[in-house]
Amino acid sequence: MARRPALKGTCTYCQLEITRSGATKHLDACAKRQEVIDASNAQGGKAETLFHLRAQDAYVGSFWLDLEMRSFATLADIDYYLRVIWLDCCGHMSQFSVGGWKGEEIPMSRKVHDVFQPGIDLTHIYDFGTSSETLIKVVGAREGRPTTKRPIALMARNLMPEETCIKCERPAKWFCQQCVCEDDSPGLLCDEHAENHPHEDYGDPAPLVNSPRVGMCGYIGPAEPPY
Repeated sequence: MARRPALKGTCTYCQLEITRSGATKHLDACAKRQEVIDASNAQGGKAETLFHLRAQDAYVGSFWLDLEMRSFATLADIDYYLRVIWLDCCGHMSQFSVGGWKGEEIPMSRKVHDVFQPGIDLTHIYDFGTSSETLIKVVGAREGRPTTKRPIALMARNLMPEETCIKCERPAKWFCQQCVCEDDSPGLLCDEHAENHPHEDYGDPAPLVNSPRVGMCGYIGPAEPPY
C-alpha cells in the first residue's frame, strides 16, 4: 500500500522529534543518550565495537529505524527484530543479501562484525511472494560498553505517517484489505467511515500501525519493538 514519505521521527532517549536526515547528528550529540552510555561504561568490563545501523523501507523510505547493534550478534538477531517490529504476518521465509534479489545471499549465522565492512549495504527480504524489502547500512560505530544486554538497542524511529481518509479529508486510522487487494485503492479510512465500511470479504477494517507492511498479506501489527 502506497504511503506518503514522512521523514520525521523520535529519539528514544530524549523523546525529541527529529528528522531522518538529522538523526545521526542528533544521536551523536544527545545528552540523554550520552548519560546512558556513560552509565554503561562506568560498570567496567570489556569494551566492544557497537555499530550504528540505519534500517529503512526500500520502497518509500518513510519508515526507518536507527539501531545500535553489538558486533558479535548475528544477522539472525536483526531478522528477528525486523520481524517483530515491522514484518511478521505468517512466518514467511526471509534472507539477507548484498545487491538485492539477485545479489549474494548472506547466511543468518554470520556475525555483524564480519558482515558490515566499509561500503557494504544489506538488503533484507521478507516473504518471497508479497515481499517486504529493508535496506540496512552502517551509519557509524563506537567502542564501549553496550547499553543493553540485548543484541540491539532502538535509538530512533520514524513517527507514524499521517494519512487521509479516501472518503473525506479527516485523518485515516484504519485500512480496508479488500480495497487494497481488489480495488487498487489505498483503502484508508477515518473512524467514521471505517464504522460502516461496506467491504467485509477480508474482514472488518484493520487499524493502521507504524509498519511498511500494512496492507500486505493481511499484516495488522502490532508493530512494537520486541524489547
